[in-house]
Amino acid sequence: MTRTELAMGTATFVAVIAAGWLSVASVDRHYAADETFADRHDAQPPSASSAACVGADGSWKNWVWANVPMLSPKCGDR
Repeated sequence: MTRTELAMGTATFVAVIAAGWLSVASVDRHYAADETFADRHDAQPPSASSAACVGADGSWKNWVWANVPMLSPKCGDR
């Protein structure tokens, strides 16, 4: 291994570590902002009847995330 190869390997390693550290920091900021937003606007705990369900028009009720459960029950008369 030459010095050039060692320098390139070290630079690559440092770049990957720095990119990972920066991405973790940005993800932490993103989710911390979501938590503080939820704390301000949803101060009451969810009730027992807040299970995810599918409405008559096919829309999801009581589900805040982007992904949705596939086999959720239809919403009753709530």
